[in-house]
Amino acid sequence: MTPKSLQILLALGQGPLHGYGIKAAVEERSGGTVTLGAGTLYEGIYRLLKAGWLEEVEGAVEDAPPSGGPPRRYYALSAEGREAARQELRRLAEVLQYGEEQGLMEDAS
Repeated sequence: MTPKSLQILLALGQGPLHGYGIKAAVEERSGGTVTLGAGTLYEGIYRLLKAGWLEEVEGAVEDAPPSGGPPRRYYALSAEGREAARQELRRLAEVLQYGEEQGLMEDAS
């Protein structure tokens, strides 16, 4: 799984979002260190939809202000997407644990 895909799946962990909502959630969670440009974001969404890890859902926020463009598309994790995220996070936890065991997480000072 690519880091970009994991970021999108994590953003949707609490519920459906539209594309800009996903972008904003990723930036907020990372303190601005991770940004997804429009092309990167929508390419990632397309690939995750195609893989069955996301699904398009009806507008999640009825009282959302109009965007001034076409209706927003909302995306949610599918059961397969939630499991894929879970497996990737477990894999990363194992990598982190190994790094800690090797003393690579300690300050060199």
